[in-house]
Amino acid sequence: MGPDDAALDVAFLALADPVRRSIIARLSRGPATVNELAEPFEISKQAVSKHIQVLEQAQLVTRSRDAQRRPVHLNPARLEALTAWIDQYRLVREAQFRTLDAVLQSSAGQSGATSKDTS
Repeated sequence: MGPDDAALDVAFLALADPVRRSIIARLSRGPATVNELAEPFEISKQAVSKHIQVLEQAQLVTRSRDAQRRPVHLNPARLEALTAWIDQYRLVREAQFRTLDAVLQSSAGQSGATSKDTS
């Protein structure tokens, strides 16, 4: 298992939690503070902070300092890397399905011609 595999494991493990996925969804609309991210959840701000730390360790989010605020930002480059990893397998499967479709269409065309010949 290489370093990329370990990073993928950490990222997908972070995304396995529904609260963290909700945080990512919220951050897709723009940066937010911990207080803003905690609003929709019935958990403490400390618990939300721990979720954010997990997302930070997975490099899915970053924090910056803006005077007294510490907004959390989505890391689109990291999400793009996850999407690229998923896409490589999706593209392989799509190619396999296109091949299967072609075989089925060819087979259906041949059986259609055979049934016309026998009528």
